[in-house]
Amino acid sequence: MSLLDRDRTLAEPGFNRWLVPTSALSIHLAIGQAYGFSVFNLPMTKLVGLTAPAPDDWKLTQLGWIFSLAIVFLGLAAAFGGTWVERAGPRKAMLASAVCFSSGFLVSSVGVQLHALWLVYLGYGVLGGIGLGLGYVSPVKTLITWFPDRPGMATGLAIMGFGGGAMIGSPLAVALMDRFKSPTSLGVAETFACMGVGYFAFMLWGVVTVRVPPPGWVPEGFVPGVARSKMISHANVTAANAVRTPQFVLLWLVLFLNVTAGIGVLGQASAMSQEMFPGRITPSAAAGFVGLLSLFNMGGRFVWSSLSDVVGRKPIYAAYFGLGAVLYALTPVWGRQQNIGLFVATAAVILSMYGAGFATIPAYLSDLFGKAQVSAIHGRLLTAWSAAGVAGPALVNYLREYQLAQGVKAADAYGFTMDLMAGLLVVGFGCNALVRPVASRFHEQEVTP
Repeated sequence: MSLLDRDRTLAEPGFNRWLVPTSALSIHLAIGQAYGFSVFNLPMTKLVGLTAPAPDDWKLTQLGWIFSLAIVFLGLAAAFGGTWVERAGPRKAMLASAVCFSSGFLVSSVGVQLHALWLVYLGYGVLGGIGLGLGYVSPVKTLITWFPDRPGMATGLAIMGFGGGAMIGSPLAVALMDRFKSPTSLGVAETFACMGVGYFAFMLWGVVTVRVPPPGWVPEGFVPGVARSKMISHANVTAANAVRTPQFVLLWLVLFLNVTAGIGVLGQASAMSQEMFPGRITPSAAAGFVGLLSLFNMGGRFVWSSLSDVVGRKPIYAAYFGLGAVLYALTPVWGRQQNIGLFVATAAVILSMYGAGFATIPAYLSDLFGKAQVSAIHGRLLTAWSAAGVAGPALVNYLREYQLAQGVKAADAYGFTMDLMAGLLVVGFGCNALVRPVASRFHEQEVTP
């Protein structure tokens, strides 16, 4: 077990720091499968009936709570486990993530086999969610420490993996269910078991290869203490102090509003495209559209966060919210004009900035609060994601249902929703504009330039 200690992960002289993002990617590509969990939903509504839902089968409304639980426990695990990650180091945290995430699949497999929904909630929702949270924050501080010259790029490269995890997990799940399908089974339980074992092995690459830099290490040519922006602090703030600052509250709202608005498009993309362009966008084309959005969600995490290293974190978030608000407001306009090209382009840019909001926030926190406890602070901030993961879909779905009940056409029901999302981004723009350097009374220790 001593192999898991922080001092056993210390990099040897001459270690190539570019190997560290591959360790982080092996974790984030695995846990990013959560974005593709919906491929299991329809098959799990027919576990008893096999060809069609039977009276004893689970309903989609019941299954929807699996993903919501996972996101809630992601935030809780990140919030409460972030401080432990600081003490234990990245290797222990990555192993704990691998154990919890893979165990979630295995427990869910038993739950499907016994047709016990509570076991699936416990498995993927609770255990898997804890694995998501620990895995999400485990490489953050390590990456920022290895790349003090490009922290946005480094975290963007890893968190890009979370956005792209569904591109691997979704087709893999479908292929495995087809492989294990039989006259008496849809192959869901077997697929859960297989993916649990497979993801554990895949995540072990990160556990084995992750390294932390020696004390005082800096990349060649980098001068510590030379700030490119007044927003970059030369002091460290503890997690306990950070949550008491107005900056933390403002950034919590920034993340919450960005995620809530992004889910407005991500959660309704397929249905929205078909209903806004009836007869022109088929179900298969809508699936392609969702796939395109996933690519932009993934790519934006790297491109925009890398750009933040050049222009600064506060200006880049101003762009996310300012440009985003305009694009949200324009989305229903393109629907009324039946302009598919502009509709697709607008949605793609929106999703690129949605993903970038996740990737840029660790570097923003590091700028304001220092690197010393950035994992713990980041973990606490991710509770905003948990809240948005519940509030966003509920807000969008209930508003749409209300409008349809009032006689609004399906194609027009998205207009008010998109305008509301644009309004949320305007509020987020204001929150970001209010962010200032952290007051010295919150500083724990000055960092010597």
